[in-house]
Amino acid sequence: MTNDTLKKPLPNEEEQRDFYQKLRYKIHNWVESKDGKGSKFLKYVLFAPDFFHLLMKMMLDSRIDSKSKSMIGAGILYFFAPVDLLPEVLMGPAGFADDVVVAVYIVNSLLNKYPKEIVTSHWAGDEDLLMVVSRLASTGNKWASRLPAGKMVKRFLK
Repeated sequence: MTNDTLKKPLPNEEEQRDFYQKLRYKIHNWVESKDGKGSKFLKYVLFAPDFFHLLMKMMLDSRIDSKSKSMIGAGILYFFAPVDLLPEVLMGPAGFADDVVVAVYIVNSLLNKYPKEIVTSHWAGDEDLLMVVSRLASTGNKWASRLPAGKMVKRFLK
């Protein structure tokens, strides 16, 4: 991603809602399929809509500084990027696993910077956010640091 990509406007609220609904529908159908039930990516993919929603809400939170919002924006754009480590076009919903890993990496960084109440107030998932992040972060952070978006996130943290 280039700096020009980060300057693109965020999707409007209707586009966000449409993307969120489509993502939930795709993932639900995939989980119910034979491929989904046996996938090693299942534990990541199930959280894709919730992490997308969390990043969008945090982007609009006035308590978050602009440097952190740049990092959040990079994570949001990674969800929309047609070319990434696990492309959804080729892998179907399993391709959202890398998007979730990037989102967990960002959320984990924000949890270390801001009071947890700021971050958790935007969580729409069924499970406790802190438990989800800790469960996924151990393997996800190692993976995210190898991804191009993960390297970009690290630059923003310096």
